[in-house]
Amino acid sequence: MILLKDLKGVEGFHPLSELKDLPKNDKNERKSTNSEIERRKQEEVAKARVRQVDDKGRAYGTGRRKCSIARVWVQPGDGRFSINDKSFDVYFPILDHRAAILGPFSETKTLGLWDVKCTVQGGGLSGQVGAVQLGISRALQNWEPGLRPYLKTEGFLTRDSRVVERKKPGLAKARKSFQWVKR
Repeated sequence: MILLKDLKGVEGFHPLSELKDLPKNDKNERKSTNSEIERRKQEEVAKARVRQVDDKGRAYGTGRRKCSIARVWVQPGDGRFSINDKSFDVYFPILDHRAAILGPFSETKTLGLWDVKCTVQGGGLSGQVGAVQLGISRALQNWEPGLRPYLKTEGFLTRDSRVVERKKPGLAKARKSFQWVKR
């Protein structure tokens, strides 16, 4: 500031009195406008989400987990559930698996209001459960975009990308080594 007093007549430099009067750029103001802009963008994206229903009045969702792939169709009904043309409790006899599949419905409080038709292939039972759960969540989101926040907060729309690690040469399994023998 002391140097600016000496540079009163130099072009391109404002006098000290003018510099004191200039408004300061407050970082908080810029942050609030940036957050406001981001909030507006998210609202526009939410408004842009529309219901995606096929000509038969069903919403579709694809789910994947490990090596399993599930194709799920959801439509309003009385709670009928068929997986590969079998009943829900016949295809998944374990209670924990059934509870996991019904998770998206219980979270959105729509249990028993939907008819679900599902085809699932590949992998084992636990992988198929995860695939069906993700497919149901995506189909519900496609039918009613307003359910997305509830499904998202519980993690039902996130694909679990964990798969079995491959076996490496020179090892017994993916990471397990052979037993070491001294002689």
